[in-house]
Amino acid sequence: MGTSPLFSVRRSSFELAPHPGSAAQARRMTRTQLTGWGACEDTCDAAALVVSELVTNAIVHTASRRIHCELHDLRGDEGDGQGERVRIAVRDEGRMLGGTRPAGRIAPEEEHGRGLLLVAAVSTAWGAQETGPGLLVWAELPRQADAGSTDPGPVPDVPDGSGWAW
Repeated sequence: MGTSPLFSVRRSSFELAPHPGSAAQARRMTRTQLTGWGACEDTCDAAALVVSELVTNAIVHTASRRIHCELHDLRGDEGDGQGERVRIAVRDEGRMLGGTRPAGRIAPEEEHGRGLLLVAAVSTAWGAQETGPGLLVWAELPRQADAGSTDPGPVPDVPDGSGWAW
């Protein structure tokens, strides 16, 4: 018995300015939207954490004038509830002019750089892909807390191999 492909049945998007209050605004907007879609409280909590980390990374590590956030309610063809997911995606406009990406990964004991470790810990899957001058980082969570494994597997490398360590 194979798994059915997932498709988006609902989508919501919003844009934020790159200022410190944007992470809190993203958390509120994400929680409101997912609650409206009937996602469980645990999923709403995890999604708020994920979107906060991704938005913060875009603010701190890029020269973006706007940060684009999308939420997707994903369902499988069979409708058995096992493949239902919520996808959070945050797209920035690219790195700072003259800025370089940090080399290598940041060690877990360092004060900064734990954001993507948190994303990996609460997500069933996540990744990043270049989108022109920017980066799109996404994460998937089970729509209901008891739906599926929460083991994300290994932390993926950034697609260009630079070892970006957020």
